This record gives sequence, structure tokens and C-alpha cells, in this order.
Amino acid sequence: MIPRILRLLFYFALLPLSLFSQAPDVALIPRPSKMQINHGELSMTDPQTLYFLEEFTPLVELIEKIPNLNLSDQEQIKKTRRNQQGIRLLKAEDYDQIDPTGYLLEIDHNGITLKAHSAKAMIPGVFSLMQIVLMSEDEKLPYLRIEDKPQFEYRGMHLDVSTHFMPVGFIKKYIDVLAVYKFNYFNWQLTGAGGWRMQINQYPELTEKAAWRTHSNWKDWQKYGSRYIREGTPNANGGYYTQEEIKAVVDYAAKRGITVVPGITVPNESDEVLAVFPELSCTGIPYTEHTLCLGNEKSFQFIKNVLNEVIAIFPSSYIHIGGKNAKQLHLENCPKCQARIDQDSLENEADLQLQFVQKLAEYLKSKNKKLIGRDAGAGAPVIQDAIVMNGNGSAVTLETVNHDRNVIVAAVNHLSFDKYQSDPRYEPEATSGYIPMEKVYHYDLIPSDLAEEKRQHILGAQASLPTTYATDDRQVEYLVFPRALAFSELVWTDSNSRSWEDFMARLQQQYRVLQKLEINYHRPSFQVLGHAEFDSVQMKNVVTLTSEQFDPQIRYTVDGTDPEPRSTLYNLPIEFSKSTTVKAASFIDSARVSDVETLDVDIHKAIGKEVSYTNLWDAFPAQGQTTLTNGKKGGLNYNDAEWQGFTEDLDIKIDFERREEISSVAMNFLQAPVPGIYFPADFKVLVSDNGKTYRELGHLKNQISPREGRLKFKKFEIKLDKPVMARYIQIKASNPTEGHILTDEVVIY
Repeated sequence: MIPRILRLLFYFALLPLSLFSQAPDVALIPRPSKMQINHGELSMTDPQTLYFLEEFTPLVELIEKIPNLNLSDQEQIKKTRRNQQGIRLLKAEDYDQIDPTGYLLEIDHNGITLKAHSAKAMIPGVFSLMQIVLMSEDEKLPYLRIEDKPQFEYRGMHLDVSTHFMPVGFIKKYIDVLAVYKFNYFNWQLTGAGGWRMQINQYPELTEKAAWRTHSNWKDWQKYGSRYIREGTPNANGGYYTQEEIKAVVDYAAKRGITVVPGITVPNESDEVLAVFPELSCTGIPYTEHTLCLGNEKSFQFIKNVLNEVIAIFPSSYIHIGGKNAKQLHLENCPKCQARIDQDSLENEADLQLQFVQKLAEYLKSKNKKLIGRDAGAGAPVIQDAIVMNGNGSAVTLETVNHDRNVIVAAVNHLSFDKYQSDPRYEPEATSGYIPMEKVYHYDLIPSDLAEEKRQHILGAQASLPTTYATDDRQVEYLVFPRALAFSELVWTDSNSRSWEDFMARLQQQYRVLQKLEINYHRPSFQVLGHAEFDSVQMKNVVTLTSEQFDPQIRYTVDGTDPEPRSTLYNLPIEFSKSTTVKAASFIDSARVSDVETLDVDIHKAIGKEVSYTNLWDAFPAQGQTTLTNGKKGGLNYNDAEWQGFTEDLDIKIDFERREEISSVAMNFLQAPVPGIYFPADFKVLVSDNGKTYRELGHLKNQISPREGRLKFKKFEIKLDKPVMARYIQIKASNPTEGHILTDEVVIY
């Protein structure tokens, strides 16, 4: 028999070179449709003449901004000359077989050639070239040929500057980086409850007062009255953009192939408008409402006047209006709103809002613009003239598309970059929720059961960044990058050409690009994350240990001691058929470079036992009746279908069917105040032999304040000095607020 190593060598010798085309110096993100690496290199130190056809003149400035290209001269040409050597921007011919939305990039002994049918289609090719140059370590570019095109037309990134104002210089830098990774839409949210950021000539009060707050910090501002104050007062925090500044940003983005979509949040979350113009609210009293009065014709006229100035500045065919549902209370008690409902034979306040948005959509259509709104705010699936930005997952996408409505996917549980991207215990405070880069990369934008003929209605996708906790430009960069790179590949590259492992390999070289672009990106963490997958058939746990490092060195112990340089090196999942405590940490050489991660692997007495509930779960059903005794624990994401949630007190009973020896009872709980999840006020365990009379085993009171904002986990455990015999276990945990208490598993020994 041929030795295995020889068989492998023979196998690899037969593989085509194209499979090895993702060498470190061509680790492009997003991955191109086709890429072939050839033998040879082009020196960047050699002087190059730039030749371009007239229609590609706007791209000359972008080529000039690519660092380290030695441009000696430039010449506009009328047609392609065969023997030109240098950098050439040429029109695609029929024989090139280039997609109308795509480009061709070729580097060979004659220099660099870019071809496309239009300047717009060529721009991504320019930025592919820029990435290749920025990744070069030796001022040489590999000979290659790239044929590329986007998967979706709409590839958007959002930035909220209402909650925290960002200077123009940073907005341009943000656009620069988005262009490098082939995004073509920038949704610039200019208004909202946090502040009004765009100069409106007809309403100067919007920027004289509504652009400034008493406190910069969002929590402090909400805690102390949420008041706006006039520009120039000592405590004024905020800012706004003049119309000339906005025009400059729009032009700057257009040169980089990016359309700026203005975000003007109406009629809801309009606190800043109503603080200045309380007569547009239902009550007429400032600081009492969030929604413009939908029965007041002056509200619609105000929005029309604002939109007229917005339309004059933004060439974008899209205008984003936000889209949360209106608060119904004031509408119900408002004579004007109720009169409009009666006059127009509407059923309720929701129909009144739908009518209002319909009028906005029709007005924008008359101006050759299209309204984008979030989910219900865009009237899904009713208003045919509006684009639905769906934040609610595949089911809503499918329903909306099946009504022949156009959708931009913006699923909040996968594409909201204000949530934690790494272990929340070690991250700066962010919005509750956990969206690591891998979760972004693996999101399926196309529902699996969507008919092929309906796919055209999915225009693309957008990732969002509300800036509640991103108070400055560095924190914006930290939350967005490198997650935005995973998203860029999701929307650009066809799913059949994507691979998470391949992406991660290329990402290692892209860190060099982000460093050269001076981006304060999230550095991959050394912290170990342990996960135990319980096998109920074989009654064993399979433990995986990971970190964000590309090739981590993780060492672990199972004897209760902390890992050391000589501890067992982790390389494959570990199986445990009994309860164990695993401790793990990352190492570089002999140095430990992370905290110790402790993972309790439990195979306990309650697994598989039936649980009876006095108060059923509600918003967080998890696995229903089996959740608390299925052997599986929740992770860092409270929406992972293992955390079960209750708005009433937790009160459960477990029947062992016979008397068992009990020495400890424990449950884990999660606290995340932003979505209203809190630790229980107390935790009590009782036992019984007959299921009727119970005696208390122990009682714990929570000492952690519900106001602590960071995501926290706490194990509530009653340990007995001496075991007791009992058949029934009752566990009570009281809910201290109107929010939820979340737990994942009853662990009994």
C-alpha cells in the first residue's frame, strides 16, 4: 500500500492552482466571484502612467489616493491602444463578458488593467486594488486576474448621529472605509429623540434648540429629565450639520460609489421636534409625547416642508423615515386624531398611522423618491410605494416579499452592531444582546422557502448602529469593525462562494488594512469561551473551547486548578460522561494571556424530569416544558432558545417519582437591564415527601442592584451541610420588577 503521506502529496499535486488563490497577499474581503493568481509580480516602485477613457475621469482621483502607487503621469485617451503599459481604466467590450454591474481587474507585466461597463461598476474594482496595495509588505503586487460582481444591489451601513453627534471629518472617514469594503449605501440618521442634526432653513429652531441636550451621556440625560437647551448655553451638548456641510458629504460619498440615504425620523420618536413645536403634539404640552399628532394637518405640512429641503440636498432615490409604531395612548385621547379616524372611516389608531405614512409615501413618490420604513412603520405589507426595512427576521421578509413588496433586510438579532460582539463580561458597555462576527456572517438573507420569482423583491441588506453607547468616533469604529467586513461579504459574495474558515484566514491580513486606515477596530479577544453540548441519548457532554484568535493556544484542566503552560493543550472537543469543572485559558509561549474561563459541566439528577409551572413562561419560551431539565445551559445571548423568561414569579416543582438524596439545588439567572431582564429578588428551595406539605431548605437574597447596566450572570445555589431525602423539589424566585427574570436549567445533586 502507498503510505498515507505520499497519497496526500499526490492528491495535492493534482489540485488546480485556483484553489490556492487566496494567498495572504490577495486576501480580499469581500471575496471576489473569480480570482486567478498567476506567476510573477509587479513592482510598485516602477513609475506608472495612468491612462483613462473620458467616462472614467471621476475615478482618477480615487486612483491617485491609493498609497504607494508610483504615478508618473496621466493621459486621457479616446480608445484603447494595444501596447499601453501602466494603469489602464478601460471600457468593457462584449468579448470581455463582464457583468453590467461587475468589473475586471488584471495585474500583469504590462501593469494594471481595470475594465467595466460604467464608472459606477468600476469603483469596487478600484477599491479591490487599494486593498491589494494596502496588504502588500514588499511593494510588489502579484500577477492576477479578478472577475467580480455584487450579489445584491443594496449593500448598506447605517449610522445614528441623532443620539450622539459625530463631526464631518469622521463621517468622511467612515465613508472611506465603507467604500473599501464595497458598500454602496450609507444611511445617515440625522434626526430622532436624541437630537435634530440637519439645518432646516424654514425651521431654524430645530438646530438652535433641538440639536442640543443638557447631558451628553444618554443615561444621564434620560435620568435627569431629557431636556433640550439652546445652542451657546454653558451645558449645551450636541451639534448639527449645515446644508453646505451635508452637500459636501453627499458629494464626497458619491465619488466613492456610495449613495447617502437621509434618515429623518417621523412621525414617531420625534421628541426633539415636539420640544420646540409642542403645538404639533396631541396635548400641546412639551416633553409629554413622542409622536406628532396624526390628526393635525399642520404635522403633515411640517414634514412636507422639512422633506422639501432634504430632497433638494440628497440625490438619493430613498428617504428613510424610521418606522416604530406610534404610542397609542395620546392618539386615543386626542380629539383631532379621533375626528380623523371617524372622518376617514378608519378602524383604529394603527390605521391612522398607516394612513399618515401612506400620505408620506405618496408625497415622496410625487418627488420621484421612495420611502423606506422599518417594518410596520412602512405599512408592511400594505403600502405598495414604500420599501420595508425588515428588522424582524426571515418570517417577516417572506410575508412581505410574498405581497410583492420590496425589502431591505436589517434583522436586529443579526445585523445591529450596537450589541455586544464579544463576551459581554469583558467588553465596554453596549446594548444588551450578543452578535459575534460569525453570527453576522452566517445569517441567511434569503428565506429558504422563498420562491425564485420573488427573490427580486429582496433588494439587499443593511447593518445598523444606534449610538446609545457609542459616544464618539472611536467607539463607533470599535463596534462596527471588523463585523462590517463579515457583513460586506454576506451582501456582496454569492453564498456558494463563501466559507467562514476561508473568511477568517483572509481576515488576518485585513487587520493590516484596518491598521493602515487608522481604524480603532475590535481586536480579537484571547478570552476563552467554553460551550457544553449535552447528548441526552448517551448522557454525556461534549465541550468545545474557542477564542476569537485565528489559531489559539488554549490549555485546560479538569482537576480544579488553574491552567498553566504545561496543562493539556486543547485541540479537539472533549467528552465527559460525568460532572466536571473545566478551567481553560489562552497562552502565548509560556505566558497566560487571558482570564481563566470556568465551565461547570453538569450531569445532574434533574435531567429529564418533568417540571410543573405555577406561572408559565411568556416572551422567552425557549424549549417550553423541557427547558429547565434538558441538560443544556444558556449562552451569552438571551435569545438563544435556552434562556426561559417569566414576567411573574418563578414557581416550579419537580417530581423525582421516588425519594432521592438532595445535597444542592442551583439555577443560573441573567441580568440585562436595557431589555428589562433582572435577577430575582430572592431564591428559595423547598422539599416535600407527599407533594402537599413543603419544608424550606434554604433562602438567598440578591445583592446586585437592578440598575447595574452590564450583562451579568449569577448562580443562585443552596448547598446543604447534610443531604436530605425528598421526592418533590419546589423552587421559587420572585420577580422584583415589571420586567423578566430569565433562567436556563435546574441543577440538582
